[in-house]
Amino acid sequence: MASLIDVTDFSFDAEVLKNDLLVIADFWAEWSAPCQALEPLLKQMADQYQGFLKVVKVDIESNPVTTSTYQVLTLPTLILFKNGVEVERMDGNQARQTLASRVNFYLREFAK
Repeated sequence: MASLIDVTDFSFDAEVLKNDLLVIADFWAEWSAPCQALEPLLKQMADQYQGFLKVVKVDIESNPVTTSTYQVLTLPTLILFKNGVEVERMDGNQARQTLASRVNFYLREFAK
């Protein structure tokens, strides 16, 4: 069973930017109800795409450098990275179908 990985300003580079998998970085805050509502979906995605997708969580209050670097202004914000590059950003809560569609698109795109 895959789990969500907490990353910090110090571990973001190694966990996200230097990772060969497609990575979803979830920028969140504990006090945000939409962030809390999105967490079960992200856990399902991490399980379903284990070995192809890595899902990390970035607490915006504890990690101001990374939050500022990626100009996160809305919660939750999901940023998809591949080979250290931001390939897509999704602001606000996401439907399972929408998120799965985007993940599948990038998995196919980068498999070529």
